[in-house]
Amino acid sequence: MDTVERNMFPAWFDRLQVKYMNPVVRKLGPYLPGFAVIQHRGRKSGRAFSTPVNAFRVDGTLYVAMGHGRTDWIKNILAAGEAETTYAFRRYRLVNPRVIPRGETALPGLARFMARRLPLFAADTVAA
Repeated sequence: MDTVERNMFPAWFDRLQVKYMNPVVRKLGPYLPGFAVIQHRGRKSGRAFSTPVNAFRVDGTLYVAMGHGRTDWIKNILAAGEAETTYAFRRYRLVNPRVIPRGETALPGLARFMARRLPLFAADTVAA
């Protein structure tokens, strides 16, 4: 099982996404199917951040495919042990954050499909 967490996108796409796409999706994400906006704090600065992600929720767990590798928002949430999110018009507290290695098979259908190629960020959701 390969557990390497690579960025599957070129650096220029990451910059384009952060500068132009994320500001738009940050506003629309809570209302678009398949998107969530995660609120977290910087692990060093303590500053509040809001990160839009493609996400899906199955059986009370929020999953995000780690197409960009282990990004700062993932590191921040893992360090803090919790965060908040807006997903499908609802607010949730994210608890028990973890990274599920690529190839994990003990997952619900869609999560198992996504984990075939990429590691997943997962966190349990609690109504906020």
